[in-house]
Amino acid sequence: MKEFDENAKQKLYQRLSGILQPEQILVNEKMSAHTTFRVGGEADIFVEIKTSGELENVLAALRSEGLTALGSDFYLLGNGSNVLVSDSGIRGVVLHLSRAYSKIARSQKNPDSLVCEAGATLAAIAARACEWGLTGFEFAAGIPGSLGGAIVMNAGAYGGELCQVVERVRLMAPDGTIVEKRAEEMQFSYRHSIVKKEPLIVLDAVITLAPGSRQEIREKMEDLAARRREKQPLEYPSAGSTFKRPQGYFAAKLIEDAGLRGLTVGGAQVSEKHCGFVVNRGNATADDIRRLIAEVQCRVMASAQVAIEPEVILLGFDKPQQKEF
Repeated sequence: MKEFDENAKQKLYQRLSGILQPEQILVNEKMSAHTTFRVGGEADIFVEIKTSGELENVLAALRSEGLTALGSDFYLLGNGSNVLVSDSGIRGVVLHLSRAYSKIARSQKNPDSLVCEAGATLAAIAARACEWGLTGFEFAAGIPGSLGGAIVMNAGAYGGELCQVVERVRLMAPDGTIVEKRAEEMQFSYRHSIVKKEPLIVLDAVITLAPGSRQEIREKMEDLAARRREKQPLEYPSAGSTFKRPQGYFAAKLIEDAGLRGLTVGGAQVSEKHCGFVVNRGNATADDIRRLIAEVQCRVMASAQVAIEPEVILLGFDKPQQKEF
């Protein structure tokens, strides 16, 4: 990983200024403003990306400065809903798919399909699908993430997963090469896709649904939203479900059975409402959250001899983590 001193930051800033508007390039940007945990230190350089053309040009600029490793020299951020950034921040460049990179259109080839850019939120896609009378995406309406990040981790809820509705995905490699993969080539599995192990950036995807009743679609979305409000601690900052589901078990039940409901470390807490969530009670640091996650893992192993893994991706901590979030 290339070290970023102030001279390096200014040099890269000047190069990016020839490609982007000044307001798209932020130096020493606080990541707490861009993650749903609402914690995290500064990123050396934070870049707002509005189009795939801008992304290609920015990647070329990074290569010219010797920054080539996705997940080390630079990172990709969607809605920041599945990531924990350390209090010391991120050394390197964060590329953020902005709200402008979120177009949702009906496919000209198939009226039952949507072509969605990676920055589109799952909630916005679900709303548009409902508007057009297309069913099959209701499960994702309450997942607080962007399409790109959701494809990376094959996000899911209430029995649905992205792999069930994604037909094909268009991706960009760090060298600017664009590839298209069919769903069966994406290696989807539980909270996993090919993008977790290959340096690829999701640009957009075709989502294929089925004709349905707008009223029934809306009612199902409202029912799922009510269930979320009843069972999940939506009143506190979090990254959603914190732990993956161990095979044959439910993480939340393992945590509850270990007597960890309400356990706190600093301002971080195992939610009293849903044990599968670690929440920021308002004054947590990233280290509070990280230490609480580790404590939960340790106690569940001692209690049930079951290993639970975080769904949340850690960035900026000592141990290198996944490249996409």
